[in-house]
Amino acid sequence: MSEILIVIHSTHGNTLAMGREVARGVEQVEGASARLRAVPPLTSAVDPVRQSPPDEGPALVDNRDLAECDGLILGSPTRFGNMASAMKHFLDGTGGEWFSGTLVGKPAGVFTSTSTLHGGQESTLLSMMIPLLHHGMILVGLPYSEKALTTTRSGGTPYGPSHLAGPDSDRPLDDDERSLCRALGRRVASIAARLKAS
Repeated sequence: MSEILIVIHSTHGNTLAMGREVARGVEQVEGASARLRAVPPLTSAVDPVRQSPPDEGPALVDNRDLAECDGLILGSPTRFGNMASAMKHFLDGTGGEWFSGTLVGKPAGVFTSTSTLHGGQESTLLSMMIPLLHHGMILVGLPYSEKALTTTRSGGTPYGPSHLAGPDSDRPLDDDERSLCRALGRRVASIAARLKAS
């Protein structure tokens, strides 16, 4: 069995919806399973009350999840063309895993959601890739053999799936976006299985 860890931060539920589609793609690969987790919410000096994750959302990620996974997929909404601070805070806490090489050689992918079409989808995906490269992970994107990349009128990039949520963050995933999320899950799971078998 190969287990793929999907770690998300989701404010309006769009990145969570994408994560669930990525998990469906993972589980389309024989012998692969998905573990969906969320990063802990952050507090700030402006709002010092610690927020709790939603009751219906995934469990919070733990660093042990990183050690137990065979592949990792990160999902974050865009914040000024970058990953959300909660995702960055989680990644900043993985120094022990970096030091011990926990993630070296494992495949990884990324996905994002934005409220506008040109709201920084690709730059956000690239920002999430940088820490994964420092961890020695093998980055997995989406090839143009995925037909939805050329037909989409909303989200979708070769760097990873993306979603156009709209100005009120209430636009559901369309068929192309769902298809690309599942494709990323399948690709990471397939590569993880091949690496584990070699």
